[in-house]
Amino acid sequence: MRSTRLLAIGCTLAAVTALLAGCTAAPASPENAMPRIVPQPATISARDGGRFELTSSSRIVASGDGGRAVAEFLGERLRTATGYELAASDGTDAGAHDISLAITPDGTSAEPEAYGIRSSTEGMQLTAATTEGLFRGVQTVRQLFDPSIEGQVPVQQDWTAPAVTIADHPRFAYRGAGLDVARHFFSVADVERYIDDIALLKINFLHLHLTDDQGWRIQIDAWPKLTEIGGTGAVGLASGGFYTKADYAEIVAYAASRFITIVPEIDLPGHTNAALASYPELNCDGVAPAPYTGIEVGFSSLCIDKDVTYTFVSDVLRELAAMTPGPYLHLGGDESLSTPPADFERFIQRVKTDAAAQTGKTIIGWHEMGKASGLPAGTIGQYWSFLQPQEGTEDETRTFVKGGGKIIYSPADVAYLDMIYDDSTRFGLSWANGPTSVHEAYMWDPTQIVDGIGEKDILGVEAPIWTETLTNMDDVEYMAFPRLGSIAEIAWSPAPKDGKRDWDAFAPRAVALCNRLAALGVGFYHAPELPWD
Repeated sequence: MRSTRLLAIGCTLAAVTALLAGCTAAPASPENAMPRIVPQPATISARDGGRFELTSSSRIVASGDGGRAVAEFLGERLRTATGYELAASDGTDAGAHDISLAITPDGTSAEPEAYGIRSSTEGMQLTAATTEGLFRGVQTVRQLFDPSIEGQVPVQQDWTAPAVTIADHPRFAYRGAGLDVARHFFSVADVERYIDDIALLKINFLHLHLTDDQGWRIQIDAWPKLTEIGGTGAVGLASGGFYTKADYAEIVAYAASRFITIVPEIDLPGHTNAALASYPELNCDGVAPAPYTGIEVGFSSLCIDKDVTYTFVSDVLRELAAMTPGPYLHLGGDESLSTPPADFERFIQRVKTDAAAQTGKTIIGWHEMGKASGLPAGTIGQYWSFLQPQEGTEDETRTFVKGGGKIIYSPADVAYLDMIYDDSTRFGLSWANGPTSVHEAYMWDPTQIVDGIGEKDILGVEAPIWTETLTNMDDVEYMAFPRLGSIAEIAWSPAPKDGKRDWDAFAPRAVALCNRLAALGVGFYHAPELPWD
């Protein structure tokens, strides 16, 4: 658990005082107040009776295979601020002040991430059919208590949760966050920190953008200069870096402990200057370009006509697949502006088909990959155009669905977390119809973008964050939150019945999320459209 970090922009004076001085926090919510949870559960209702109370004698009692590890996770989150032992134990003998975690094979739903919660003066019970569902439910359990329960110093107050019944499950199977580690490098500890951040919001995929013009960040034994040369650069004067195979394995394992799957991306055939600078033979003229430290895109391309290009791609993808237990490899395909269209199609058809056959993985590509015919059946398209699609993007996106695949939506003008919030934002970009407010990030639905692509065709939603202007994890968190809460709710919570989201209902819950982030030491943007206390 990291130490508390004070970011003045990210929390109120009262929250800071409570965190640093350990003083008594604000009074608990009224007896009948509903908890403020992000993402909003599928169903939640008040129960008769009084509030559940944690005491110094409370335990976290786990039953069912795998429940003990989830109980330990919850205990670690709640012990410091409460000062309680909150021992994790196996069994079914939970009492009135205990939290019970039970894995029941017949569960609350056939959906593997579904869970149910019942809380009252008689105790708190969390049930799920799988360990994964139990873990998702624990993120809701955390949000039933006052945000200060996440703090890193003891807080003197009563720790109670409202009497509620919750039955919850996700809308989409894929709920992603993307992190660009190529423009600026982020350490293993940084990535693990972001994994902890996004786990609270029931995110289940972390897409790592491992390669770009500025840097190559993953060790490939067959091509060692990729990291020896290509791994040293970054935007501007920043230091580079890369992940050894052991580093990558640590990230994968840490994510798995939070029930998050890593999706690695090797962007091809453009966004490849770091690779081209490392190996001259990958260039059509056999001359390596200089390392690139700017932020422009579209100028680089592998040489499509050389056999060595396909040997290179095959080696890289084979090694990456062997390191990656998850089902997906992301192969980019975007902004290949210097690759002639016919060459782009030839490359995509050969590499994507070979990659799918050689690695056994399902391929994900940006929507431009849909320009190529004959993609492997089931290839996933990731849409990054706007809410009003740019010319040609709808047909490109529909190509994936026609081939038996599905779509991940990441519309840049609402889901790219590196877009500035407003003109006062300290860093970030604005090319995607920016600025993008928290309100704009919330008020859209993935079924309303591309005609002919409905709910059944959508694998999920992802919020990428690109790091041209972001040099450290404080910067990333400031740009990600609270907007990532908006995207997480779109991905998890049921579709709005009338097609319109209720901003007035979401905004107070976004404030509660920010208060919780402040207690955790996570910075965020103090969005002016939210109803701050």
